Amino acid sequence: MLGDRWGTTDDEVARRYPCDDLVAAPTLEAWRAVSVGASPQQVWPWLVQVRLAPYSYDWIDNLGQRSPQELRDLPDPRPGDPFTASRGRPLGRVLAVEHQVHLTARIMGATMTYQLFPTATAGTRLVLKIVADVHRALAPALCVGDLVMARRQLLNLQRLAEGP
Repeated sequence: MLGDRWGTTDDEVARRYPCDDLVAAPTLEAWRAVSVGASPQQVWPWLVQVRLAPYSYDWIDNLGQRSPQELRDLPDPRPGDPFTASRGRPLGRVLAVEHQVHLTARIMGATMTYQLFPTATAGTRLVLKIVADVHRALAPALCVGDLVMARRQLLNLQRLAEGP
């Protein structure tokens, strides 16, 4: 499907993610990934901070309010907690969390897992897999739209985790 992969390897696409167990027959599957020059321990606090803001194109999905650029020392989310927020309004739900390994959530009909994989170079592969059961005619457009937003989000998290 057009836009279903960005930055991922064949091995990353072949893996199973926690979101795969939550949507029985997805009509949309998409993978996005970025290499981060920081350890999973350094990336995790930024990923957890997604509960405060989307970290993608703030002028679109945060109504012009900038996502925080400094860490807020948040505890890990728990299942049932809001997943993210736009201008302080909670959106989505956290479904599962494994500290410094994965964050799985649902928002706007999509279920997603952000998973951290340590690399041999002391860095991290941050992989996002999205699954949804949507009308087959809508899947390509949703996939491309998500690609634009998720790419920006992962690049922003990469930049912040790598620090100045």
